[in-house]
Amino acid sequence: MPATPSASATPPTPGVELAALLADRELGLRALTGAGERAPAVAVHAVHASEMADPSPYLLGGELLLTAGAQLEADADAYVARLVAAGAAALGFGVAPVYEEVPPELAAACARHGLPLLEVPPRTPFTAVARTVWRLMAEARTRELRRVTEAQQSLAAAAARPDPVPALLRRLAATLGGHATLFPAGGQDPGRDAGRRTGQGTGEGTGPAATRHAGRDLPPEAAGALAALLTRVGAPGGPATATDAAAGWQLTAYPLGGEGQVLGVAVPDRTPGDHAITAIAAVLLTLLTTHRPAGTEAGALTRLLLGGSPAEALGPGPWHVVHARGTGDPQALAAALGTVLMDARGEEVRLLAEREPGPQPGWRLGVSAPAGPEALAGAEAQARRALRRAEAARAPLARHTAGGLDALLDPAEALTHARELLAPLAPEQVRTLRAWLAHHGSWDRTAAALGVHRNTVRQRVARCTALLGRDLDDPDTRMELWFALRTLDRQDNSPVT
Repeated sequence: MPATPSASATPPTPGVELAALLADRELGLRALTGAGERAPAVAVHAVHASEMADPSPYLLGGELLLTAGAQLEADADAYVARLVAAGAAALGFGVAPVYEEVPPELAAACARHGLPLLEVPPRTPFTAVARTVWRLMAEARTRELRRVTEAQQSLAAAAARPDPVPALLRRLAATLGGHATLFPAGGQDPGRDAGRRTGQGTGEGTGPAATRHAGRDLPPEAAGALAALLTRVGAPGGPATATDAAAGWQLTAYPLGGEGQVLGVAVPDRTPGDHAITAIAAVLLTLLTTHRPAGTEAGALTRLLLGGSPAEALGPGPWHVVHARGTGDPQALAAALGTVLMDARGEEVRLLAEREPGPQPGWRLGVSAPAGPEALAGAEAQARRALRRAEAARAPLARHTAGGLDALLDPAEALTHARELLAPLAPEQVRTLRAWLAHHGSWDRTAAALGVHRNTVRQRVARCTALLGRDLDDPDTRMELWFALRTLDRQDNSPVT
């Protein structure tokens, strides 16, 4: 199974350019500073309204901060400087009811610090600005998802052509609007002629160690920087991915298949969906170029369809069964996990991956223990249970761990549950409850173990019942409490590291 770069199941949401907000006549926003060349390049990723004198601690970066200046400091320069340091994208000032116009000193400070300043007219509520930003972001995300889906289809079609590798490189470069390079295992000097346009996508011949190029020409500086990335990632022990920028080009290198092959891409402007598109291409290129035995994914599916069993159709593995639930594109998820063995039916997606799966943005994953082909039925049940645990804990990924009842829960999740369940009890009540449960509810034996009168035990247990709001005569309640107490005991007795 190819070892491919991890990609988001869906591309991140693109920001909204200020120019788009200024063009919305319903809002009636007016740019006072930053309306020149910089305005179209400024992207808004969130909207935050605040009348605090210093809202910077509550900003993550990329926000359009909206204020009416209710607590605007006399030192406008310091106010704006803090916003810029916090990464605010722009400042929107609502005129009326506090100020009839934007304070000139605030406009001057924004101009000095390069922070775009927008005037919000009295008729435009701040919520209207926020809703417009969310709407534009949703539209941009939809466009990017459509672009990724269309790219996936076109890349798959290119991979089915008689000359799949050069066709796929050309399609990838055209989709990204940039340049694509395939540096194979054992290739030499990936930078030679890297900037030369090769209409056939085979810039250095067609031999097994030939570096292939497709797409737009690269300036020498960008070509050299991309060659350095290819060499670095393709070297033994190289990084999983590497990025750089040179001569106005954004460069990225992805290893393919763990055999020294590297895919390099260069784009003038990186968009949120580029990573997902390139990850899909990386999977296809790995399947097309990696030397693999007869047990490849396509061969496995063919043998299975012709009547073979999974054990006969698949390689020895080990394999990981993955159950996933999310809102992204299942095909992109499969590409990110480096597999084409995927079954998407309804809300849940099932996958079979040979390499260890990792968390994927936008998805919750349940992962089985490594298993051979003959044990996939059991691994399927493990993955299903692991997904339920991931959803219950709101965790991006949960893995199956073998070893009894304790292994069915993540240790951190079990400890958190135990602390929350037993939080109402004082230490003496916890000690009494533990002894009472250990002696199967016997008042006399519990009293003897604790060295107290049996009526004291009754009073303490009754108090535990009231504080916990549970029926301690219920076997399920007793089991849950005993499990929680044992979890706390293991934590207290764990060695200090």
